[in-house]
Amino acid sequence: MQPQKHIVVIGSGFAGLSAACVLAKEGYKVTILEKNDQPGGRARVWQQDGFTFDMGPSWYWMPDVFENFFALFGKKPSDYYDLKRLDPGYRIYYGKDDSMDVPGTRLELVHLFESIEPGSGVKLDEFLKQAEYKYRVSMSDYVFRPSHSLGEFLDFNLIKKSLKMQLLSSMRSHINRYFKNPKLRQLLEFPVLFLGATPQNTPAMYSLMNYADLVLGTWYPMGGMRQIVNAMINLAESLGVEVKTDTEVTKIEVTGNRATKVKTNKVDIDADMVIAGADYAHVEQKLLDEPYRNYTAEYWDKRTMSPSSLIFYIGLNKKIKGIQHHNLFFDADFEQHAKQIYTSPQWPDEPLFYVCCPSRTDITVAPEGCENLFFLMPVAPGLEDNKYIRQKYFELLLTRFESITGQSIRNSIVVNRSYAINDFKADYHSFKGNAYGLANTLGQTAFFKPAMRNEHVKNLLYTGQLTVPGPGVPPAIISGQIVAKEAMKYLKERG
Repeated sequence: MQPQKHIVVIGSGFAGLSAACVLAKEGYKVTILEKNDQPGGRARVWQQDGFTFDMGPSWYWMPDVFENFFALFGKKPSDYYDLKRLDPGYRIYYGKDDSMDVPGTRLELVHLFESIEPGSGVKLDEFLKQAEYKYRVSMSDYVFRPSHSLGEFLDFNLIKKSLKMQLLSSMRSHINRYFKNPKLRQLLEFPVLFLGATPQNTPAMYSLMNYADLVLGTWYPMGGMRQIVNAMINLAESLGVEVKTDTEVTKIEVTGNRATKVKTNKVDIDADMVIAGADYAHVEQKLLDEPYRNYTAEYWDKRTMSPSSLIFYIGLNKKIKGIQHHNLFFDADFEQHAKQIYTSPQWPDEPLFYVCCPSRTDITVAPEGCENLFFLMPVAPGLEDNKYIRQKYFELLLTRFESITGQSIRNSIVVNRSYAINDFKADYHSFKGNAYGLANTLGQTAFFKPAMRNEHVKNLLYTGQLTVPGPGVPPAIISGQIVAKEAMKYLKERG
C-alpha cells in the first residue's frame, strides 16, 4: 500500500481552505500553514471591549457559490451559519437629504428605476437578463477552467457564448446605452470600483456583477463574515486537515524540478505537493530561488493591481439613526476618485467611501446600546502610508459622515483602529499593499492572469486572488476548487 500523499497549503484564506477541504475529502493528507494567529486570511476578526469587527470582507454576494461548495461535502451553509438577506441591500448617499435605498426584490427595483427615469424599468429588465446570461455562462463554462492556455477556450460552444459576453466593450458604454440618469449609472458602475479599473476600462462582461448584486441579493451571515471561515475550518478539520497558525513559511526548498520541503519559522515539512494560497508575488520573489520563479520582479511591477484600502474600525457608545447595514457615500466626484486610484495614483482629494454598520442587523457584534462601524476608503496601492495621513482622512470621513447623516459621532467613539497599506503588507505580504488582488482588466483575464502552475517546479501550484478566476470571496473559493483538481491530476499521473 502506497503511503498517503502529503499536500502542504500555504495560507488559510478562502482559496486555501477550499482547496484543503476538496483534497482531504479525496483522501490526501493536508496541512495548512498560516502566518497569522487565526485562520481566514483577510477574513480575520478583531475584538476590543465587547466589539467584534470583521477585518476584511463584509459583503456576502453570490450565495450559490457557497451552496455549491458545501454541497460537495453533503452540507449546506445553514448547517454552519444563519444567513439573512438584507432589504434594502444597501443605501447610496449622494449628499445631505439625498439618498437611495437599493431594494431587495426585483419588482421594487424596477419601480425604483422607473421613478427616477421613466422608461428605465423595462430597460432594467433587459439589462439584467443580459447580466444573468453572463453570470450563468461565467459560473459554468468560464470560471472553473484553470486557464493554463488559450487552447482551453478554443471550444465552438464557448466561443459562440463568448460573443454575447461583451469582452471588448466597456462597462461604461454598456450601461450608458440603457440609462441616462447619473444616479442609476453610478449604482450600476459601483460593483466594478473594486475590480481594479475604471468603468471605461472594465469589460462589459462584468455586468454579471450587477446580476449578483441586484438579483441574487446582499446577504449577511449572523455573527459576521467570520462564520464562513469557522464553517470551512470546521469542515476541514472534520476531514482530517491539520491547521497550523503562527507558522510563517520562510522558504520552499526545491530538488530537481520538485518542491520537497516547506521551511517555516517553527518546523520544516516534507511535501509531495505544495499549494501556495499566500500572496503570489511574495511566494515567487521571497520563498523561491530565482531559477524556479514564473515571473520577474519587473513583471509584477507592471501588473495593474486592484485598490488598497484605508479602513477604520470604530466602536460607538451609542446607537445612531437612519443608516443601513451597508452605506455608500457617493457625495464626491466618482470620476476624480477613480482617476486618483487607477490613472494618477495618489491619496484622493475628495474620496468616495463605504460605511458598514453590522450592529444594525446583528446585536452580537457590539455591546448593548452601542454601534459597530467599519469605514473603508479605496486608495491606490503602493502609496506612502503613515499615521498623519490616516488621521487626516479619519477627520475628513467623520466630518462628511456627520454632515450627510445629520448626527454627531466623534465624541461617542470608544474604540478606534486604523488599517491601511502598511498593514496589508505586514500581515499578508500583500504586493504593494493591495486589498483586492489583481485588477480585472481584459489584459489580466483568464489565461492572461499569473499562471496557476509553476512552470519550473512541477508540484507547486498557486491559488487565490492573484490568479484565476480573480478577487473576491466567491472567486477565491472557486480558485481553491480548481487548484485542488489540478493537484489531484498531477498526483494521479505520478502514481
